Amino acid sequence: MKLKKPEDLRSARWFLPDDLRSFGHRSRMNQMGYADSEFKGKPVIGIINTWSDFAQCHAHFKQRVDDVKRGVLQEGGFPVELPAISLSESTVKPTTMLYRNFLAMETEELIRSQPVDAVVLMGGCDKTTPGLLLGAISAGVPAIFMPAGPMLRGNWQGKVLGSGSDGWKYWDERRAGTISEKVWNEMQTGIARSYGVCMTMGTAATMTGLADALGMTLPGASSIPAADANHIRMASAAGRRAVQMVWEDLTPAKILTRKAFENAIVVAMAMGCSTNAVIHVLALARRAGLDIGLEDFDKASRRVPVIANIRPSGDKYLMEDFYYAGGMLGLLLRLKPYLDLTQINVTGEDWNKALDGAQVFNDDVIRTVDNAIYKEGALAVLKGNIAPDGCVIKPSAAGLRFQTHSGPALVYDSYAELKANIDRDDLDVTPDTVLILRNAGPLGGPGMPEWGMLPIPKKLVKQGVRDMVRISDARMSGTSYGACILHVSPEAHIGGPLGLVKTGDMIDLDIPNRTLNMRVSDEELAVRKAAWVKPKENYQRGYGWMFSQHITQAQDGCDFDFLQTAFGEPVPEPVIN
Repeated sequence: MKLKKPEDLRSARWFLPDDLRSFGHRSRMNQMGYADSEFKGKPVIGIINTWSDFAQCHAHFKQRVDDVKRGVLQEGGFPVELPAISLSESTVKPTTMLYRNFLAMETEELIRSQPVDAVVLMGGCDKTTPGLLLGAISAGVPAIFMPAGPMLRGNWQGKVLGSGSDGWKYWDERRAGTISEKVWNEMQTGIARSYGVCMTMGTAATMTGLADALGMTLPGASSIPAADANHIRMASAAGRRAVQMVWEDLTPAKILTRKAFENAIVVAMAMGCSTNAVIHVLALARRAGLDIGLEDFDKASRRVPVIANIRPSGDKYLMEDFYYAGGMLGLLLRLKPYLDLTQINVTGEDWNKALDGAQVFNDDVIRTVDNAIYKEGALAVLKGNIAPDGCVIKPSAAGLRFQTHSGPALVYDSYAELKANIDRDDLDVTPDTVLILRNAGPLGGPGMPEWGMLPIPKKLVKQGVRDMVRISDARMSGTSYGACILHVSPEAHIGGPLGLVKTGDMIDLDIPNRTLNMRVSDEELAVRKAAWVKPKENYQRGYGWMFSQHITQAQDGCDFDFLQTAFGEPVPEPVIN
């Protein structure tokens, strides 16, 4: 069903009028070898591509952009590639989180400033999914997300390796002296052996899965492995669908309702999601003008079990196995009692229609609710005198003995201090010690780096210890595991109580009751607060300075305040002159 006519297209404002400006626009298109009939009166589809030679997970995007273009042309549209900043999780320093909002701004302004009627968003590596979606939500034109897809399983000596998770696991063995340099180097070449994002349930798989559950991808697209031929077909189908969405005027605002976000949070819990999902989903919801908060995550955590048996929450399976077992549609099928299936997705149809014919082919990979791998959701939100505005833990990836725990704090004021001391043989530490890293939040990091999986002290590693309670205002890689408490808010850098903890203070963790406290009186905390000195700012100029002036705290999604819906009126469409 077409709601628009060619003269109603946004791009028509650039190309259709019989005036001097439009003459110039058309002549410059002719300059590139295009005839008027190729673009005039047709939906112009922007393809925002986050490829680069450093974007390992997006190495196939050079080819996939052509697959998307093919689909656009098949449906009668005109494709244009719009390169955007590439955020390689493994190489960008100090952290890609510093630049998520940069990508969001670039995406929004690319769309707004150019004659495009809809966009296909090509992303997948951790921050590209939320960054692209944030910009598209604010720009408001029809948009469809094309996920990069997970890489193939890792392989080493006949063993299956999971990206990130096994790197952490075997590095501890390397530190303990149980594996050799030769073996370590062999693992290096086997753990990531194809293009695509991490094949564990890390941030990349989590966020592409949530883009799917929100309705912003073709249903089930997030599960397809990057190296599978079905991924090529999906890319072309995304291009075709983008053209149709223009005629139907199907914008993100019509898809991203509060119920859609509630569905996504249910899926996050059931997937064994990355803790990073909290920050990104909160940011996306606020861009959509919705009042999603930490309490929505904790509410879902209380009632939705983890049923995706994918590492690191699961015990052995990876994303390739998840796809073969039924993928996202199979997971949604098992979650039907928890979901509002009347919500629509980019097809324009509701989830009842999308799940027609969905099946689960392996009940160990995608469990039934009655046979969950963890009876509650993947995340828990904690509060207390250490984190009055909240913090998160992934109990499904931590040992049961850490559900409640008390121990003395060992505090580090910087990551450099931590690294310089954590392997000391004389370190005063026991398995009950609570490691604390602070000044690693949105402002303190800067950019809230993934430092939250603090290394186990070498002294304990040699004793066989592989997990302990760790607290920080940083984030943690979604591929990581352990009793790590993250996103402590407000962060220490701005005077949050985490900055007042002293080594030796007793820390009490109670996950069932959702509390995290230090045994320090209010009076003593007031004395420490009065003596606290604000750290020096990290940036004096440039993008980093702007970031520092406008970044919000973790419980608000770490978006720029001036980009959130409540900040002001929508930006007007550009004047064509």
